[in-house]
Amino acid sequence: MISENTFTGEYSYSIDDKGRVNIPAKFRSALSPDNENTFVITRGFDPCVVAYPLTEWQKVEDGLRNLSSATKVFRAFIRSTVRYATSVNYDKQGRIQIIPILREWAGLEKDVLIIGMVNKIEIWNPVRLEEFEKTSGEIEPEKFEDLADKIIL
Repeated sequence: MISENTFTGEYSYSIDDKGRVNIPAKFRSALSPDNENTFVITRGFDPCVVAYPLTEWQKVEDGLRNLSSATKVFRAFIRSTVRYATSVNYDKQGRIQIIPILREWAGLEKDVLIIGMVNKIEIWNPVRLEEFEKTSGEIEPEKFEDLADKIIL
């Protein structure tokens, strides 16, 4: 069994006219109760929306608090991370609302891919993801092997 707050897999959904998208039932059931059915959504580092369970977002905030706001690059990083962060609860149908500025950032119009990223979820426009992976998303096989060496026993 996969542990709480662990998200894996890829799912295709549609965003409705009100900017709502379903969170896969598998992801909702993996969400630990202390998250109170809440995600914090924000801009991803890549052109997507990232949804953090509330408890995972609190870890992000703790890390950001440890950065000195006296340093220009830290201020910019903190600002870019939290500027668009929005707390959302999923409704009875399992949908969350994605605010317009985040939909615009990620190019979310109709079809979306929801991808589990272990401790968070990415929400992508499928066309943008394909383009991203063709250009800047390519990673050399040797780098994958180096990473795998660090995490797989």
